[in-house]
Amino acid sequence: MNLYERYANEIAELIRSGMLRPGDRLPSVRAASAARGLSRTTIFEAYYLLETRGLVEARSRSGYYVKGDLAQAEITAPDDSRPNGRARLVDTGQLVFELLGSMNRREFVPLGSAFPSPSLCPLTRLARHLGSEMRDFDPWRLVEDLAPGNEALRRHIVLRYAMDGMVISPTEVVLTNGAMEGLNLSLQAVTRPGSVVVVESPTFYAALQALDRLQLRALEVATSPVWGIDIDALAAALKRHSVAACWLMTNFQNPLGSLMPDDRKKALVALLAEHEIPLIEDDVYAELYFGAKKPLPAKAFDAKGLVIHCGSFSKCLAPGYRVGWVAGGRFAAKIEQMRLMYTLSPAIPSEAAIAAYLDRGGYDRHLRRMRAALARYLAVAMEAVQANFPAGTRMSAPQGGYILWLELPESVDTTKLHALAREHGISLAPGPLFSANRRFTHCLRLNYGHGGDPRFTSAMQTVGQLATSLMQG
Repeated sequence: MNLYERYANEIAELIRSGMLRPGDRLPSVRAASAARGLSRTTIFEAYYLLETRGLVEARSRSGYYVKGDLAQAEITAPDDSRPNGRARLVDTGQLVFELLGSMNRREFVPLGSAFPSPSLCPLTRLARHLGSEMRDFDPWRLVEDLAPGNEALRRHIVLRYAMDGMVISPTEVVLTNGAMEGLNLSLQAVTRPGSVVVVESPTFYAALQALDRLQLRALEVATSPVWGIDIDALAAALKRHSVAACWLMTNFQNPLGSLMPDDRKKALVALLAEHEIPLIEDDVYAELYFGAKKPLPAKAFDAKGLVIHCGSFSKCLAPGYRVGWVAGGRFAAKIEQMRLMYTLSPAIPSEAAIAAYLDRGGYDRHLRRMRAALARYLAVAMEAVQANFPAGTRMSAPQGGYILWLELPESVDTTKLHALAREHGISLAPGPLFSANRRFTHCLRLNYGHGGDPRFTSAMQTVGQLATSLMQG
């Protein structure tokens, strides 16, 4: 547990015990820092975490105060999942394509989208780099950059791994047409039709689509909306099944938003290494953390080359440019060969533009602004859920990313809610999308990454009212 989490939990316990009462002012950041010997950043992060939990509120030029109506403000996390432990073939059906269709329409409020608002990204600056790179483009690079991709961009990616204390060889990094291509190629590199692949429960619907396409069997394992996949449940599953690979998100999992602590990541990597099972790590949200420090991937604890780490610039910098990468460990050469077989040419102009952008600096400054905006949007979204959704609604409290997971009363069918919301020009992602056997029928994934849209708050209010009407009907 981080220092800021420990301090936040101490304050939370004082609130729950009644030592701190509604309306009481918390110590100022400066005073708390001096009294506890913690940095001001640590104190601020603790207060922000308490704010996301609904226990305190920030008042302009005044500080942080215990919230008034704690009975309503206290956030209850959704239950941990409990799948049935059976491996099964996947049939994703038409619901995903219906969802994607509504996301493409500008008039829809994209609460069901898997992408943040493009307005958060420096697209104008990227476009200038794209134009200048293409104007001075050396035609021979069309051949030189075929595989494993733009050398300058791969060098930047390797340097960012090094900033996180990870030594990754440039020859291990393969650029791909978005993270999804990297994830799919990684899956193909370590499985054959009929293989069993462990996924979280719930899991990202694109993972289920990939398993469906490759005729693989999904084995859903119990997952916490706070800590991620249950290591004990995974160990038990590995004893019962012959597992070819795991496809997991350790940082800000989609759709739960969970963040796996470092000790659990270490335990995960050690368990899989014991069984010689590859881990495909989908880490596309890693840069969008709200804490003081970027969370490490499971890849950081890999000593055997079994962790295939997949990242992307689509979620944090350049949506639509379709530039991702794979740090493939012992499977890097095979993944590179497969990428040449399937797509041959990468997104050469996009790779060049992003490399030029990174050369000029400013990426981390952009990320700080983006993280700050997403943290504000999360607070707005959680407040809207508390104010408008049915009593008994539970929600996650993510520490990064832009995905919020809701568990509504069991009488609310979120597939019906999705259909009603479409009639009001709002897209949603109902819970059954995220399970091979259509579980989570009363759950919902909400994207708060469009919180700057002037329609966002009213859309959240509408969805809450529709959910209440389904509960009453």
